[in-house]
Amino acid sequence: MRDPDDLDPPTDRIPKDATPSVASTLSVIRPGITRLVIVESPFAGDVERNLAYCRAAMADCLRRNEAPFASHALYTQPGVLDDQDEDQRARGILAGFSWRSCADATVVYCDRGISTGMAKGIDHARSIGSPLEYRWLGAPWSHPLGERF
Repeated sequence: MRDPDDLDPPTDRIPKDATPSVASTLSVIRPGITRLVIVESPFAGDVERNLAYCRAAMADCLRRNEAPFASHALYTQPGVLDDQDEDQRARGILAGFSWRSCADATVVYCDRGISTGMAKGIDHARSIGSPLEYRWLGAPWSHPLGERF
């Protein structure tokens, strides 16, 4: 079997006047991936544990044949943006919001509660009509109170 990265997209099968959804286009380009999703999970606080949780959430998305994007895990890497600097944090949040219109849904991972940043993402998703889905991974990720923090 050939490596999926070596496959040529069968663009000759797409009608010239077709305007397929992002998900259907993606399924032609990368068979097996059904949706693009924005991941909302906590970052601030216990950053190390929250990043581990974000990685587990992205793995969960991939098991569901989704292509996850978690801006807070990407933009906060050393040398990109400083989450402690309010201007840089705001720039990162806006950059992450810019991707939402490309996604098929926003998936909110709730085990560790809903952070202030996540609440902003949820509000933004609602404001542009992005479908929201709430998910839990279960133990060992559960936040003791499962509440906003």
